[in-house]
Amino acid sequence: MTLVQTRGAAPEVRQSVPGRIRVISGITVASLALLFVALAVGSSSARDGLQVIGRDAGPQVVAAAGLYLALSDMDAQVANALLIGRGYARQRSEAIDRYERQRSEANKALLEAFELSGDNPAERRTVQSVLDGLGRYERLAGQALLLDERSKHAPGPPPEDVVAIYRQATDLMRLELLPQAYNLTLENGTIVRRTYDEKALMVPLLRVAVLLAGLIALGCLLWLQVFLARRFRRVFGPALLVATVTTLVAVFFGEAELGRDVEALRQAKSAGFDSMLTLAKTRAISNSMQGDQSRYLLDKERADTYEHTYLDKSLSVMYVEAGNLDTYHSKVATGSNNFLGLLGPELVGAQGAKVLGAYRGFQAADDDFRELVRSGRANEAVAARLGQVTASFDAYDRTLVALAGQHEDVFKRAISTGESALEELWRLLPFAIGGIGLLVIGGVWPRLKEYR
Repeated sequence: MTLVQTRGAAPEVRQSVPGRIRVISGITVASLALLFVALAVGSSSARDGLQVIGRDAGPQVVAAAGLYLALSDMDAQVANALLIGRGYARQRSEAIDRYERQRSEANKALLEAFELSGDNPAERRTVQSVLDGLGRYERLAGQALLLDERSKHAPGPPPEDVVAIYRQATDLMRLELLPQAYNLTLENGTIVRRTYDEKALMVPLLRVAVLLAGLIALGCLLWLQVFLARRFRRVFGPALLVATVTTLVAVFFGEAELGRDVEALRQAKSAGFDSMLTLAKTRAISNSMQGDQSRYLLDKERADTYEHTYLDKSLSVMYVEAGNLDTYHSKVATGSNNFLGLLGPELVGAQGAKVLGAYRGFQAADDDFRELVRSGRANEAVAARLGQVTASFDAYDRTLVALAGQHEDVFKRAISTGESALEELWRLLPFAIGGIGLLVIGGVWPRLKEYR
């Protein structure tokens, strides 16, 4: 008999006013917890994206691109020094000094790439392989420079034994070291793209989840207040009203901050990182083109090969329909501004126009330089290579550096903006959780005490 009475009393307990208050309060607290979990997960996902793009893989890609540039310039400076001979002592000294500086930059970039590779064994093996190959290249380049200095040849092609050693060095650089350095760039670039694609999908979805969870939480808070107002025949409690307003502010503030993070990720990736990487590749390829000009004079047996190589690299930098170098020179000089290739999307704005003008000047200087070679004026060709061609390339390279600097500023600002938004959100989130929780307790507890 007692057991039956106990079981029969359970529905009455559940249907009692305190029991209903506890149930509604529990649902409200659960909805608030869901809201803050959505905010925490969304901000954490955005933080991961900003960390990978702005601090980890992104800088590693730039470091790998810097390695590619340093390596290609090392080989170009060796070719310049061998071509100069004894006729231009100052220029030869400058070429060797620049070779040494770029060797230092390559070693620094390798060290940075190794540190940024973390626990990735494939990347560490690639870095180690480049480091080993660089040692072999330096030995061959040193032998070629030493033999060249002893030969004291006039400006132009050095003796055949010097050319033979340099061929081994440049083949090692072009066929082994530069592809490996480029692979480092591709591997880490893939990580950046994959991370961006993932976060560009997840963070907007989590923004929607924050809004939905916020609407549910606000609905539960209103439900609780309406129930208490009707049951106790009183106006809405101030604590729950403040909790509702605070929740509304938290929803819109959190959603807005996640929106800032989405935009920061987009800016960092599309307007910053992509252009930085493109221009880093362009600088490296362009620098190698300059080396091909010297190799074109340096090695008569491979002159046609280096001319075709120069054309292929030029087409990758700025593409036009051209089957030979003469046609390419003509179309670059007279064509419209709607070029394809690496530089095509970057030729916007005032700085983009400067890059295009400087590139056209470099190609015009190359055209004049090759005309001197074809007419048999080797000494004038060497002088042009060291003078007009170098000056036009340096002017072109400066415009690339300036344009890359603009995109780097965009990249840094975007990462900083995204991280600042997350810091604000994480700084205010604990106070919002604690404050709303205390307000809910403060609004419900006095009503429960009336039933004691």
